[in-house]
Order: sequence, then structure tokens, then C-alpha cells
Amino acid sequence: MNFKIKQYQNFWHRLHQNKIFTPKIEFNKSIPLVFYDCILSTNTKLWELIDSGIPCPLGAIALEQTAGKGQWGHTWVSATGGLYLSVGLDLDLEINNYPHLVMATAWGIATVLRYYDLPVTIKWSNDLILDQRKLGGIKIETRNKNNKLTKAVVGVGINWHNSVPEPGINLKSYYQNQKNNSISSLEELTAIASYGILLGYEYYLAVGIEKLLAKYLKICHSLGKQIDLNGCPGEVVGVTKEGKLMVKLRSPGATTEITLSPGQISLGYG
Repeated sequence: MNFKIKQYQNFWHRLHQNKIFTPKIEFNKSIPLVFYDCILSTNTKLWELIDSGIPCPLGAIALEQTAGKGQWGHTWVSATGGLYLSVGLDLDLEINNYPHLVMATAWGIATVLRYYDLPVTIKWSNDLILDQRKLGGIKIETRNKNNKLTKAVVGVGINWHNSVPEPGINLKSYYQNQKNNSISSLEELTAIASYGILLGYEYYLAVGIEKLLAKYLKICHSLGKQIDLNGCPGEVVGVTKEGKLMVKLRSPGATTEITLSPGQISLGYG
């Protein structure tokens, strides 16, 4: 399978010409991509490219990964047919604002996918959900200096035609039950994901965390989810500006609201 860079660029420019979101975010050109047939990890490779002096924004895409990076140090084999993309960004953020970057990029990618008539939502904090199942995930790595985030590599995996275990879903199987196949190629999906990353980050810089969070919550799959925390029933009621999950716990005659950081609770799917 070949990846056509020119086709990717054409899809990017078409996205930019359309009014996906107001206010329209201006980008000068598509993110340059370096293509690989098979590598260990697009995140790892992209850091190598950045360290060699290639400026950001910059992207790396592979048809297959043998040690893709996931949350909490997990690695996995990423079979041919999926989107495995990493995008490098120059940042100038306070180090404590890392959760803002997480929410911004997840919201940006989901927003562009929704423009393509895919009812994608976000499972806190940055999984992409379609038809109650996992369509994709995001892994962000950063570097900092003097308490500032200076660079980030945003790794995105989206299930395209690759086989996926439960509770996953790929676009190929989703489209089998739809009238329209709105995304026609891996090149188009790459343009969508890379454009979404920049859209989310630039929108956050333009309007701030309050407005971004409001947009994020509108498509947050986790709101209203009923949970059990150490035997105590509760409900997800929001997300804080710090990226923490807000949970209202119920006990006989009383309710308590707490916040949880990523890794403190697993929400599952459905």
C-alpha cells in the first residue's frame, strides 16, 4: 500500500477552504509529512527528526508500527490498515497547562471528524468514540524548559481498515451500515487528523481554556456515566479546567463531589 503525499496535501487544502469552525483558524500550509512503511513508533521517530533540526510543525506517518506507544507505558503492534500519525508542535505553555493540550487536540480531531458526518465523541480524557466503541486514541509527549512546555509530539491512532478487538470499531465496518462513505482514503483521514490537531491547539490559544472546555464538554461521551468507586455509586458530572473528572458520589442521605485525575479511574465503554 502506498501513501500519496500530494493527495494528502490536496485534502488538507480542501479542509482549509471549508468553514469547519467559527472563528476560522488560519494555517499557512499543510503539515509536512515523513512517510514510513513500518517502524517501531511514529512518536519515537518524530522526536528523532525534531532532534535532527527539522522544524515544527512536522508529521510522521507509518503504515505499520511494531511498538506503538499508548497510555501508561503500554505498547502494541499496529497492523496495516490503520492511521498511525504523530505531529510535532512548538509550544509556549505553562507546564501545568498540559491538560489543556490534551483536551484541545482531542476536541480538534473529533470536531473535524464530526464535520464528515461521523458522530464522534470523546471519552475522558482523549479517546475517540464512535457507536459506543473506541475508534481511536491519542498519546501526547512533551518537553519542557524553565517550567514551560516547549515542544509536543501528538500521536494519533484511528482505526481505518485494520482489524480491531472489542470494544473497538473501524471506519470500514461502521460505513457498511451507512448510506454514505464520507472519508474515502487514508490520505484524507490523515489530513483530517493533522488538521484537527492544529485546529484544536490554535483555537485554544485564541479563546482560552474556558471556551475550549465548554466545547469539549458538549461532545464528551463520559458526562452522565454511572460509575462505582470502591463500592460507592456515582455519576460523572463534568471536567475541570485542570482536566480532572468531576464525579458526584451518592450515599444514604448525602452526596459528595470529588475530582479524579487520569489513571485514577477506568470508565470503560458503552
